[in-house]
Amino acid sequence: MVKSDNSLNNLEEICSTPELIEISAIAAYCYNSQYGKLLPDAFYIHILELHTLDIQLQQYESLARSVAPQTEKATLVKFSTNKLKISYLFYPDFDTDPHPALHSSIQVDVENLTFSYRDYTDTENPPILHRKETFVTPEYPNYQEFAALTRAQEALGLLNNTRGIGTRLGWEEKLKRYGVEIQEHTLIKKQTHINAENLIPKIERHKAAIIRHDFSRPVRLALDAGLFSSETTFFDYGCGHGGDMKRIADQGYSSNGWDPYYLPDAPRIAADVVNIGFVINVIEDQGERREALIKAWELTQRVLLVSAQVLISDAQKGVMAYGDGIITRRNTFQKYYEQEELKVYIDQVLGVDAIPIALGVCFVFRDPAETELFRASRYRSRATTPKVRACIQKFEEHRELLAPLMAFMTERGRIPGKGELLQEEEICQHFSSLRRAFQVIIKATDSEEWEAIADKRRQDLLVYLALTKFSHRPRLSQLPPAVQEDILGLYSSYKQACLDADQMLRSVGNTELIIKRCQESKIGKKLPNSLWVHISALQALDPLLRLYEGCASRTIGRLEEANVIKFHLKTPKISYLFYPDFDTEPHPTLYRSMTIDLRDLQVTYKEYDIDDDPPILHQLENLVTSDYPLYDKLVKLTIQEEDRELLENWQSISNLSGWKKCLKEHFTIIKGYKLYWCKDADPYKLKLFKSALNNRKKERQKTIELLENTSAVVTDGDEN
Repeated sequence: MVKSDNSLNNLEEICSTPELIEISAIAAYCYNSQYGKLLPDAFYIHILELHTLDIQLQQYESLARSVAPQTEKATLVKFSTNKLKISYLFYPDFDTDPHPALHSSIQVDVENLTFSYRDYTDTENPPILHRKETFVTPEYPNYQEFAALTRAQEALGLLNNTRGIGTRLGWEEKLKRYGVEIQEHTLIKKQTHINAENLIPKIERHKAAIIRHDFSRPVRLALDAGLFSSETTFFDYGCGHGGDMKRIADQGYSSNGWDPYYLPDAPRIAADVVNIGFVINVIEDQGERREALIKAWELTQRVLLVSAQVLISDAQKGVMAYGDGIITRRNTFQKYYEQEELKVYIDQVLGVDAIPIALGVCFVFRDPAETELFRASRYRSRATTPKVRACIQKFEEHRELLAPLMAFMTERGRIPGKGELLQEEEICQHFSSLRRAFQVIIKATDSEEWEAIADKRRQDLLVYLALTKFSHRPRLSQLPPAVQEDILGLYSSYKQACLDADQMLRSVGNTELIIKRCQESKIGKKLPNSLWVHISALQALDPLLRLYEGCASRTIGRLEEANVIKFHLKTPKISYLFYPDFDTEPHPTLYRSMTIDLRDLQVTYKEYDIDDDPPILHQLENLVTSDYPLYDKLVKLTIQEEDRELLENWQSISNLSGWKKCLKEHFTIIKGYKLYWCKDADPYKLKLFKSALNNRKKERQKTIELLENTSAVVTDGDEN
């Protein structure tokens, strides 16, 4: 980062009023411009067309140009419409290349009068331009030529789906799929008379194996899901360097593996848990790919872990298209699946109903009943065993014996069936039956709390049964015995439970109802266009919203690290957000997000770093429930922040830079979960600020008292 020596002088000379650099004004000038390309968060225009802009916008750009060198050689100027930043983009071949590649860029931070430079010349897959005519005026020399090419591409459908075509490799792959090429600025149908055998490259699959220093994602997820018990056996099909195989063995499990390159002579042994991790995406031959999946399934006794690359952004690392994937720089093959495509592929090849667990990871259970048991467990909400509130002699005498029954009732919401509770015989010796034993428990606790648990378990079942409608809903006899007992113990019949579930599922399609439930939710942080919920509070949500989220996670799977879920209100979308420091920082920044569009199940994935000025969270207590460990600290912190008026302007503090600026303007620092005054602040300015703050607080208190008194008078008048 370089700072200009004469930046402040230039600022005073060019900006006659501070309004010139207000972001809202900049955005308005961009939106109202007759020429240029407007995107949701940026406005682009050719540097030769700057004279067509509003004079205020021209002055703003002149300020940025004074900070950074050689910007006059740029091709396009990019105005950010949500940050005080301007970028100068260099496309040397703008006039001659129909889709020129970005050569370099200079980004100017107009607020801090600094700039940064980025070079794309060594990038194998640089960003490219489309619709060049949108950046210029109709008087530009090549305008008609640019526009004619765009019309031809639109007619063919090349620009219908913009995902992936913003880079050179993605665009070349799309042209290849459509069988066309572009010569100068003309779209031409490709001639295909080349013998395909001469084009088959040598694929070095073994180079795709990665040396890991921890468990791979699918194996870690299987461990987290409790799929391993003391006697579980494990086999890694296509184990590469054998990292998962060794680490599972270190955990005390029986572990083996095979790999065609690294362990070709190892026997392929059947096991409870079989992992075929990131294997099918590196096999270029589709028949061989299918065969590998089938062989791994044949070895599976309980559950198969299947994983593959699904992130579209990673596909940009390839260097050429081949078959249904790409060949990378290391001469390996990569097939990049869409998430739904991966599940469909597994289901069709193996004749199963795979369970998406996370992005690119599916579990396939051998026993259909275990599939349903696992699914049902994923939608079981948390419940707390009711506290003992009365001293009942018979309960106190057998308290330890009754504890397992209370735990079972909390977990399932019903009386155990025959053989479900190990202590059944002993309990019946003292109470004659489990039901009578539970009557004693009710006397010592609160019957309403037990009924609330039962109702919660009924809602859990509804969510589970509603989601089974997306595949083939099993008959009652096909369900695991425990789930059968749940249904018959909590509902009058399986038929009635399914009817209720179907009614709930139909309600998911009622957009107004979903919005209403979000707005009325007692759980989560409510914003005008969204509801935000911490993952720990998801099961406490309204059952309809749990089902709504389940429609996304059942088909796509959740972002495995996600700790915040965002319900969009304007469009049917669910976002899974990962804030690494949610449990340790009072204002964590966003690192990764995955958004699922429920209309077409398209997945958008994005990562942030500090240089991106990531979004930041406030008022964390609103996202969690009151039993969250840090809840009280978070509540107290928010009260402090509101007292100091730190949360007044939400738009300006939604990103890290805005929050830092706000803290600085309010002479505040945060340590742990407490606010402190800046020790190095100017004492006089700090005194004035505190005085103004106290005055505003007094005015607010007066207003509150006035409203309360007015309300009291009105109430008295009504009574009289």
